[in-house]
Amino acid sequence: MDIMDKVVITAAVDGPIATPADNPNLPYTPEEFARQAKAVYAEGASVIHIHSRGADGLPTSDYGRTKEILDAVHESCPILTQLSTGGFFPYEERAKLVELKPRMASLNLCTMTFGKFEFRNPPLEVRKVAARMMELGVKAELEIYDSGHLDFALRLLKEGLLLEPLQFSVVLGVDGGAAATPENLNILVNRMPKNAIWQMIGVGAKVNLQLTTIALAMGGNARTGIEDTLWLSKGVMAENPALIRRLVGVAKAIGRTPATVEETEKMLQLPKLN
Repeated sequence: MDIMDKVVITAAVDGPIATPADNPNLPYTPEEFARQAKAVYAEGASVIHIHSRGADGLPTSDYGRTKEILDAVHESCPILTQLSTGGFFPYEERAKLVELKPRMASLNLCTMTFGKFEFRNPPLEVRKVAARMMELGVKAELEIYDSGHLDFALRLLKEGLLLEPLQFSVVLGVDGGAAATPENLNILVNRMPKNAIWQMIGVGAKVNLQLTTIALAMGGNARTGIEDTLWLSKGVMAENPALIRRLVGVAKAIGRTPATVEETEKMLQLPKLN
């Protein structure tokens, strides 16, 4: 099978906002993260996207707690870790998390409205984190919520702060970002460098499956999980393994096969950690 038939499936298991009260299937202890990592890996995910959680189940940027979660996941299975540096905590706390050396970490590019919140990503600080990620050998997952975010990523590439191939996550449907439409996805993908690698993130139950399906048909990668939708279907709360199983089923139905961890490392050209 040609490598182009392969698809990287990412499991976004918790997120920066929802709590266990919103969905009791959301993990928050290191042991729960480990169990869910093992479960989504068994269903076909090769990457797990993690927002750290405190003992109370709420999001946290605590360095020690995040290390406990990462260590537990690494011990559970071979899945590749992608740590979020997003959220609504002080930027310095979020930026420090890249020192834990996950294989990948999100690089959020611009300050923006994010629902009821302000998502702060000061340009000078973003540049510092991008440079530090290169030093550490942590691949930047470039999250773009609008066209200006893509422009800033291309500027960082020209400044030598990012390494090709660029790895984009197109995030559509956030209140404050671009609308979740096929047209917006197509516009953003067409403006990326030809060798860029990208995945679709559709936010909300009404668009998560639809837009990831479109992305798979376009040749892109895809992400799903409780971070992106709290619901599997009307009246049915989401579980991370079930969401991954459904997405893998869609991929296989159109002739694409979930990439293994080793294939994902090759496709994303992940650097060796320093």
